[in-house]
Amino acid sequence: MTLLIIIGVVVVLALVFLTAIYNRLVRLRQLVKEAFSGITVQLRRRADLIPNLVETVKGYATHERETFDAISKARGALTGASGVAATAAADAQMTGLIGRLFAVAEAYPELKASANFQQLQGELSSIEGELQGARRYYNATARDLNTSIATFPNVLIAGPMGFGSEPYYEDADPTIQSAPKIDFNAG
Repeated sequence: MTLLIIIGVVVVLALVFLTAIYNRLVRLRQLVKEAFSGITVQLRRRADLIPNLVETVKGYATHERETFDAISKARGALTGASGVAATAAADAQMTGLIGRLFAVAEAYPELKASANFQQLQGELSSIEGELQGARRYYNATARDLNTSIATFPNVLIAGPMGFGSEPYYEDADPTIQSAPKIDFNAG
C-alpha cells in the first residue's frame, strides 16, 4: 500500500513538472507571436505613412518616377509578406528605398524646409525608433524560446510536443554583416 502511494506521488509530481514545462513553452511561443505582431504593426504604420511622404516629394521632384514606382512596389511586397524571413527582406528593401527618397529630397532645399515634409520625416523617425524596439523585442523572445527548447529537460518535451525554434529577425543586407575595411596607408 505504501509503495502504491509513493508511486502515485511520483507520477503526480512528474505530471505537474511536465505540465509546468509545457505551459512555459506555450507562453514563450505566444510571446514570440506577440512580438512579431508588434513588428508588423510598426511596419503597417510606416507603410501607411509612405504614400503621404511620396506625394509630398512628388510635388517637388516630379522626374523621380523610378524611385516612386519602386517604393510603391516595395510597399505592396511589405504589406503582403508573411513569415519572419519574407517580412525582414521586404522591410530591408523598403528601408533602402526610403533612404533613396530622402536622398532625392536633399536636392530640393524648399522641400526640406516644407512643414509637411518635416512633419512626415519626424513621424517616420518616430516609427523607425519603435520598429527598432519591436525588432529587438522579437529577437529577445525568439532567443528565450529557442534557449528553452534546447535546454534539458525541456528538449525531451519540446520536440514531441511540436515546439520548434523560431528564426531571428535579421537584416538581409550583407554590407552590414562585416566591418568596413580601412586602410590608413592609402594616399
